[in-house]
Amino acid sequence: MDDIVKKIGLKNNCTFCGVFRRQALDRGAAIVGANKICTGHNADDVAETVIMNVLRCDIGRLQRCTGIVTGADGTLPRFKPFKYAYEKEIVMYAIARKLDYFSTECKYAPNAYRGFARAYIKDLEKLRPRSILDIISSGEQMVIRQGVKKPTQGTCSACGYISSQKFCQACVLLKTLNDGLPAVQIGENAMTPQALMKTRSNQASAEITESLASLTIDSKIDAPPRRVTSSPNPGSSRIRSSRAACRQWQKS
Repeated sequence: MDDIVKKIGLKNNCTFCGVFRRQALDRGAAIVGANKICTGHNADDVAETVIMNVLRCDIGRLQRCTGIVTGADGTLPRFKPFKYAYEKEIVMYAIARKLDYFSTECKYAPNAYRGFARAYIKDLEKLRPRSILDIISSGEQMVIRQGVKKPTQGTCSACGYISSQKFCQACVLLKTLNDGLPAVQIGENAMTPQALMKTRSNQASAEITESLASLTIDSKIDAPPRRVTSSPNPGSSRIRSSRAACRQWQKS
């Protein structure tokens, strides 16, 4: 990881780590003949992933990130048994049972996109302790509308690994590292951040236009008539009372 950071800097370095780590798990499982992978993702991790996928508008990952079992249709499904367990609960259990656990955080984590999602959720917890479980529940109830194009799973043309593009993410990242030009957007049709923002802005504008077009001009809102009542000016009453008091004082 240090060598990768030397080449690309602190931006997008967690993307490289995540892609290589996930593929290493799959390839390692294939070597030992495992047919399932069990990961230690906890409730905090799942809630952070939901927030990240919402902000990135990543429909494919948003649909499957809250599942306890992912990839059930494939040859190597993954399980998250600690999905509803808080990170602090797991740490407290390890301390109480005197279990050894890896508590050192990656030194590049503070600059990661996930770090900002984690800080945001921690602030929410101060106002609402159930925020983490509420976010997970919201992610579970999200339904992708009909007609949205979803990526289809295939295999990488270079290494044969599972991929929805012509080349898997690991091969793309390795090529960019070897060429000295790290990719900003992973995939066959990579775009610059400016082009990506423009595309998403156009999509949002089209959705708003479509929603407005569905409204009829003649639609009316039934509301009860507002009753207008006249009431004396309170300021005038105070003035009259003050004048009367002055006259009474003068007579005395």
